[in-house]
Order: sequence, then structure tokens, then C-alpha cells
Amino acid sequence: MTGELALGTYRCRAIPEAAVRAAASGAQWIDTAPNYATGRAQDLLAPAPAAHPSLRIATKAGYFTAATGADAVNAGVLTEDQAVVGHSLTPQYVRWQMGRSREQLGRERLDLVLLHNPERAHPGDRPALHRAIRDAFAVLEEEVAAGHVAGYGIATWAGLEEEAFTVGELLALAAEVAGGRHHLVAVQLPVSLVMMAPIVQALDGRGPLPAAAGAGLRVMASAPLHGGELPGMVDQELADLIRPGLTPAQACILAVASCLGVTNVLLAASGAPHWKEAADAVAQLSLTAATLREITGVLASP
Repeated sequence: MTGELALGTYRCRAIPEAAVRAAASGAQWIDTAPNYATGRAQDLLAPAPAAHPSLRIATKAGYFTAATGADAVNAGVLTEDQAVVGHSLTPQYVRWQMGRSREQLGRERLDLVLLHNPERAHPGDRPALHRAIRDAFAVLEEEVAAGHVAGYGIATWAGLEEEAFTVGELLALAAEVAGGRHHLVAVQLPVSLVMMAPIVQALDGRGPLPAAAGAGLRVMASAPLHGGELPGMVDQELADLIRPGLTPAQACILAVASCLGVTNVLLAASGAPHWKEAADAVAQLSLTAATLREITGVLASP
């Protein structure tokens, strides 16, 4: 079974229109963050879930714009020195950001909150990083108990690949703060035919994807087209090896959607043709493990 398509808003140029299109196509998730679209993404998204109540929004806490940082300083949750950094996992900031996100999205309860690139907090210092994640998880568990958040997780670019933390360690930290009954429900990480490590590891039963799948976590694969660069790097011959009849972009998306454990493929498709092309790709039968192994082998060869 292939992963489902979800709208990613990181590089989406027309967020309101793309959100309406995604909802109309049956997409269940939209991924965003307080710092996307120069801090306007959540406000721009608010009408979509209001019009489509079944639509769920994944937002984040971590990065913030300079304007948001100034507001956080004025609210007394960040010092000026902390605001200059542009990233924070401190409990007081995470708690404040949750209230701000609920207001911007027009929702009493946030569907999913992801700590945004937590590895950014304490690079090279695993114990300090794990303490920061644990403390942020504690706030998120409090927000769940208060009815403000349904579930939480992490969105990382390099943290899992560089083993700043593992899925098992994240689960243990969540269990530690919640007494075993935690609400860690999702991880987001880059998966593509450029950033192939999760795919290659999963084929051998290793790495974050099988670990997340085994724990029943939602796995959101980000950057499946590597920022739009990948279709230009995959020729039609390779696309036909993946699945005859697909375009290079479709072939790349299907490869990610077919990977063990991937539940959602995030695509920042601003235009209707690109969204339809991707939707047609994930509607295909999944690629077999043998095909994925062949593809990654071809791409890994010099």
C-alpha cells in the first residue's frame, strides 16, 4: 500500500488555493510551520480546515521569524539573546507557540505538533539535546491533557540520519515524561531518491522507517522531489525502470510512497497539474522491495 499524498507548505507559493485543491482531492493532511511563508502560512491556511472540518493540520514549534521572536520577547517567553537565534525548544516558548498557533489556525485543538529540527538546539551534545526534547515533550503532554493538542512528534532534516536521536530514544523520552502512556504519534524526515538512506536501511529492516512503523507512528516523508531538483536528475529510462509510463516526477514520488513505513508524502504543489500528476502517482500499486532495491542500487553505483 502506498503512502498518501499530503500538502507541504514550505515552498508552496499559493497556500490558500493549494489547500483548497488538496482538500477537494481527498487529502487528509496539510503540513505547515509558524515560520513558513515569512510567518504567514498559518493565517493563510485557516480558511481551509474551517471549510473542510475533516482536514488535519500538522504544525511545528522550533523555528520562528524575527517578528515572532520580537512578540515572544514582549510576552516574556524569550530573552532578546534567545530570540536572535531564531529557534527555541524551551518549555515556555513551546507553550506560548501552541497558543499562538491555535489562534492563527482558528482551532481549539491542534491535530499534530512537531518539534522542528530539534537537532538545531544542541548540535553535537546528545545529552543536552535529549534533555531539551524531553522537556518539550513534557509541555506537549500537558497541552494534550488540556485538550489543546491531539498528538505530537518531531520533524527533522538530519537528526535521525546523523543519529542525534533515534526513533527508539524519542519513544523512550516520551514514555519517561508521560508515565508510559504518551502521545508521540509521528515523525517527519526527508525521504527521496537523493536522500536514500532511509529507503536503503528499510530494505534491510533497519533505520527510522521500520522503527517508526513498528511503533505505529505516522511517517511523513518530506522533500520527495528534493526541492524540485530530482525530476531533472532522473531521466525517462530510469523512470521507466521504476514503473513504465510514469513521468520522472511521478516515478520519484511513487518510489517514496512505496517505502516501508511511509504513511504520507509531502508535496508543495502550488499548481493543479503538479498536484494531479502526483495524485496519479500515489494511486499506483506500490513498488516491490526488489524494485526499490534495484533502483537504489542503480543510483548508488558510480
